[in-house]
Amino acid sequence: MASAASTRAGKLPFLVWVLAAGTFLMGTTEFVIAGLLPKIAGDLGVGVSHAGLLITAFAIGMIIGGPAMALVTLRLPRRLTLVSALAVFALGHVVAVLSSSFTVVLAARVVTALATGAFWAVGFVIVIVTAAAGPARATRAVGVMMGGLTLANVVGVPIGSFVGQYTGWRGPFWALAVLAGVAAVFVGRFIPATGQRAEVSVRAEVRALRQGRLWPALTAAVLIMGGVLATYTYVTPLLTDRAGIPAGAVPLVLIVFGLGALGGTAIGGRLGDRHPIATTTTAAAVTALALFLLIPLSTGPVTAVVLVFVMALAGFTVNPVVTSLAVRFADDAPPLTSALTTSAYNTGIAAGSALAGTALDSSLGLTGPALVGTVSATLTLLPLIALALSGTARPARIVAQRTAPARVHDDTTAPVPSRH
Repeated sequence: MASAASTRAGKLPFLVWVLAAGTFLMGTTEFVIAGLLPKIAGDLGVGVSHAGLLITAFAIGMIIGGPAMALVTLRLPRRLTLVSALAVFALGHVVAVLSSSFTVVLAARVVTALATGAFWAVGFVIVIVTAAAGPARATRAVGVMMGGLTLANVVGVPIGSFVGQYTGWRGPFWALAVLAGVAAVFVGRFIPATGQRAEVSVRAEVRALRQGRLWPALTAAVLIMGGVLATYTYVTPLLTDRAGIPAGAVPLVLIVFGLGALGGTAIGGRLGDRHPIATTTTAAAVTALALFLLIPLSTGPVTAVVLVFVMALAGFTVNPVVTSLAVRFADDAPPLTSALTTSAYNTGIAAGSALAGTALDSSLGLTGPALVGTVSATLTLLPLIALALSGTARPARIVAQRTAPARVHDDTTAPVPSRH
């Protein structure tokens, strides 16, 4: 465990980085499928659009797992929850790689997603980072945790896709299983063996969700992710069969997408604090335009790559803003509300990827997913306009929540952080 001296010196405890590594692994496993779809489809004997259900299934597992685990784990020992989640995560990948049945792989993805929901519910919401880092470093620590997710798109997904080109899709899955096992060991070593606060009220969490402005923010989260990920799920066949980009170069394009997502998250976090509605409406409109232009202009490799970057940059600009708005609107229920924002994003991913798969198999062909994305991103403007009309003018605050302190191993106290 980090020493008190190092904490006073401004260094985050090693535990924070371990937890960030866990979120990195889980973010990687959710989206690495996009770069491996053709290989998975060929190996399991299904069509590419059918293989895309592996992304949909994971998203559905997160939709259920996020809020459910946020409530279930409120009073469970933190270390037990995190270690168990990582163990199930690893086991799910092992089951997938040892099977030649698409149905078994699909079921393993759902179980893995439930484990991911448990890890995020505890790691992001239930005071783990703040308890480890101290009250003064709560926001910085949460930022590191979220950085693990964003970094998964920049590094994890492209590397997984690149390795998969040479080892097959099972290679990246084996790596994720082994790394999750290692992370479980480190989490078990560095998490204090203390229980969760008993006075947490499930009823209070649910009651706080009656805030009317919360739901337009969650709806915007659903629609913007549905728009971006509808296209991203099937971006590999678009790049190879329409833009003429070699399959071996697709991981490089995924890096471009990840850099756009990283930049968008940073822009949203900076501009959205002062101008949440202006930032989100502009970003949603740019996302819709980029997706629309991808339909006629994806025949050229350069324009296709540029538009993939722009859709990620603009689309991910919306995320931190609507997340912080949602948590602020229901600030009496930070655990459940933060979990619901994760569910909202994954609802968009599940619905968007499912509709995109149907569009891919239709007469629209390779441009079908981009059309689905265009419609979804355009519809994002409706809940954002509703928020503007409701008077959501003051800046969103990304701060530590005002909740009861949690005891840690050295009897210090720390407030529960919000996720932004």
